[in-house]
Amino acid sequence: MPEVLVRRTGPVGSIVLSNPAKFNAMSLGMWQALPQAIAELDADPAIRVIVIEGDGDRAFVSGADISQFESARTDPSARALYDAAVDAGYRSPVENRKPTIAKIRGICMGGGLGLAAACDLRICSDDARFRMPAARLGLGYSTSGVARFLSLLGPQRTLELFYTARIFGAADALAMGFVLQVTAAAELDATVAALAASIAENAPLTQHAAKRSMEALLFARGVPAGPEALDQRFQAAREAVAACGQSNDYREGARAFMEKRPPRFEGN
Repeated sequence: MPEVLVRRTGPVGSIVLSNPAKFNAMSLGMWQALPQAIAELDADPAIRVIVIEGDGDRAFVSGADISQFESARTDPSARALYDAAVDAGYRSPVENRKPTIAKIRGICMGGGLGLAAACDLRICSDDARFRMPAARLGLGYSTSGVARFLSLLGPQRTLELFYTARIFGAADALAMGFVLQVTAAAELDATVAALAASIAENAPLTQHAAKRSMEALLFARGVPAGPEALDQRFQAAREAVAACGQSNDYREGARAFMEKRPPRFEGN
């Protein structure tokens, strides 16, 4: 049964997208469950970083479940429900407070590529395969979705991927800046775990402030919007930065530096 699983390992929360019979293609129910799963980990003070991955070793996410398109994407009211669920799924890694890592092995295409783009960091195995197949399906991709690729890849590369719908590998993904690192498939788990552990050691409020600032800057660059929406994001970023200076973690960081010891951050 297609489902979204939540797991915890110390300070690391994992979201496992599970539909292995269809290479983890996202059903409507999975899109609807994803924001709830991320919100659950975001609200847990013991969790410092969130890793999103596919179930098994064949795929991160192969895309949306095309078998549902006839029922979910033709009737206007059904399409509106489906599009809203997908948009909420894409926004959830961006809007939560905590750093998010996409752990990509195998197939990462369509909706999986869009979801990976919405995460803060992406690490893939050397056997990963990527594709944006919208032009092979006759689908229009939302402006906000295109903006995420624009912020990562720039205009030419973004249009080339959408125009050609070509499959590309891990080396290309690294060269174009889509992924942070490529690792051997057997080492992917350990590589992501090490990155997550290094993130979990540091001050959550500082990380949140950086995330909100990045969101505001990318929103200003890539998403057409009125001044009010833009102001809201910059205000959220300013508030997050200010909260760092008033935090116990800030005082702990200064003390630890003076005492030449590792800091013990609590996220407050």
